[in-house]
Amino acid sequence: MNIGIPKETRPFEFRVGLSPAGVEVLTQNGHQVYVEHEAGVGAGFSDLEYESAGARISYSPDEVFARADFLLKVARPTKEEIDWLRPGTAIAGLLHLASSRRDKVDVLLEKKITSIAYEQIQLADNSLPVLRPFSEIGGSMTATIAARFLQCNRGGKGILLGGVPGVPPAEVVILGSGVVATYATRAFLGLGAHVTVIGKELSGLQRMLEQFPAIATMISTRRNIEKATAYADVVVGAVLVTGQRAPILITREMMRGMKPRSVFIDVSIDQGGCAETSRPTTHELTTYVEEGVIHYCVPNMPGVIARTATHAFVNAAMPYILEIANRGVDAAISADASLEKGINTHAGQLVHLNLLEEDSDGLE
Repeated sequence: MNIGIPKETRPFEFRVGLSPAGVEVLTQNGHQVYVEHEAGVGAGFSDLEYESAGARISYSPDEVFARADFLLKVARPTKEEIDWLRPGTAIAGLLHLASSRRDKVDVLLEKKITSIAYEQIQLADNSLPVLRPFSEIGGSMTATIAARFLQCNRGGKGILLGGVPGVPPAEVVILGSGVVATYATRAFLGLGAHVTVIGKELSGLQRMLEQFPAIATMISTRRNIEKATAYADVVVGAVLVTGQRAPILITREMMRGMKPRSVFIDVSIDQGGCAETSRPTTHELTTYVEEGVIHYCVPNMPGVIARTATHAFVNAAMPYILEIANRGVDAAISADASLEKGINTHAGQLVHLNLLEEDSDGLE
């Protein structure tokens, strides 16, 4: 199979769809890999490393798309990239099509593209094996991001997360009890903050409390969220409904009731965001102030930890990539129920995808 690795074009996206180690595995299995010139430079992978692994370097993105039977990306494709896709081919990436513009999905359907959303590949225990490394990284990043924006020079209240003797630590509220929430909790506790976790499932909260006995836990209700956000110095949105838009848990009224100059980090923004006031930002213009609260809503948080993120992601995704390359798309989908759950479009049909009725707030 011909496999294409294009250079990511979205701003501040430094990750790449496959590492040289992944290319070597594919070429050893008899597949031809085409890598766009400098596709891996942001993650510290040179063209020479890819060539040494058996890849061919292409010097234009449209050539990679034209040659590829199976295209491997990180971020979901732009409109131009979708136009480059050959009809009947396959593409895999963190597609987040539930919060994408409907006209892009329509083109995928018209071209009968098989689109595989890494974030929806799901095992029998409901875990998300390929999304997990990115969730771990995103959750771990939240504490250092919060610490930075609590500083006065970044517009914050001038609070040290862990406090000092005689001065209490910051109050952190985390919405969710999944992987992002777990790693965010670990990071905030490591810096000495006091953490409250609000989750929908009692079982998830029980697991969190067993792992982190120092935290407080609450069931996710409107009243509890309103009460907790009112005393929080930092709120982290870490909710996910696989294949769907993130639910709105924080209303504008709740945001208005938060402490002035507190910090809200919406890790759910790549699925549309979990607050009425959320809108996507970038790694260049990371924050904005809404209702007196500093909002950090960067969809591709791990994009600037590109080398770690790419290695971790390839470790998780490689079995599925190799399965598709060796078996072919249709046979791989039929043979692997977890992979089948990651299919968004196939043979001109929507699969496992609940689209928004309207375009998302600026997400492409």
